[in-house]
Amino acid sequence: MALFGKKKHTSVKVRKRDIPDGLWIKCPSCSEMVFKQELEAALNVCPRCEYHFPFARQARLALLSEAGSFEEWDAGLTSVDVLTFTGTATYTAKLKENQQETGCRDAITCGRARLGRHVIALGVMDFEFLGASMGAVVGEKVARLVERGTVERLPVLIACTSGGARMYEGLYSLMQMAKTSAALARHAAARLPYIPVLTHPTTAGVMASFATLGDVIIAEPGALIGFAGPRVIKETTQQELPAGFQSAEFLLKHGLLDMVVPRKELKSQLILLLDYLMPPPPAEPLPAPAAASTP
Repeated sequence: MALFGKKKHTSVKVRKRDIPDGLWIKCPSCSEMVFKQELEAALNVCPRCEYHFPFARQARLALLSEAGSFEEWDAGLTSVDVLTFTGTATYTAKLKENQQETGCRDAITCGRARLGRHVIALGVMDFEFLGASMGAVVGEKVARLVERGTVERLPVLIACTSGGARMYEGLYSLMQMAKTSAALARHAAARLPYIPVLTHPTTAGVMASFATLGDVIIAEPGALIGFAGPRVIKETTQQELPAGFQSAEFLLKHGLLDMVVPRKELKSQLILLLDYLMPPPPAEPLPAPAAASTP
């Protein structure tokens, strides 16, 4: 028995291969390991199961506009600690931390861009900046984007994501729901289209205002969309929630959304919608031929 239990030793040393960190990413949906470059080439969509990973702000701006066409508006607007918020960390410190991490002043970037043959007013929200919470600056930039789009007769497109109101700003944050909705009402009265694209997650005050006021409401597959979270609703109602509750597919089935569009098809689908909603002006009729003179 000692023969089989004896440990075997070897003098051959096996060198471990040095594999840099971050080359492979585990998909939270199918648990497959995906090569990072392959994932980036697929617009951060898992090539195995089509799970939509978060998409960076600049990457989404590039997806929703033609190369080199984006011109940013209101880039200098910055939030201030109007309520002198004090807690585990001051609001001012939180703002500085998020500005350094993202390289942006706040949770949304707005401007003019070209998409296909259309010039559009484009806004892209970024969940990496304080959960894309809507404070006074986010609401002001959305309102200005829509108002300028109205003046310039442009369709408005906003890629939405948010965890809700920015608690550091209290009532000033909640006021943005009414302000953005009023701007969109005037845009609609001018008979100009507005298309929101709801990404994961889009919740609370943003979902209850400009995110769901579009002429055509689009969502990415699997996006969580709702006012309160499923856990809060379950505890409040004391009821079991349906399978897939608050997912994009569930809301499409129940009529809140118009379309669920995979990221790789989003640009072409938006161009198609704009072609329908913003047809080109009719060509001027050719002048009538001159009447022949009689001899």
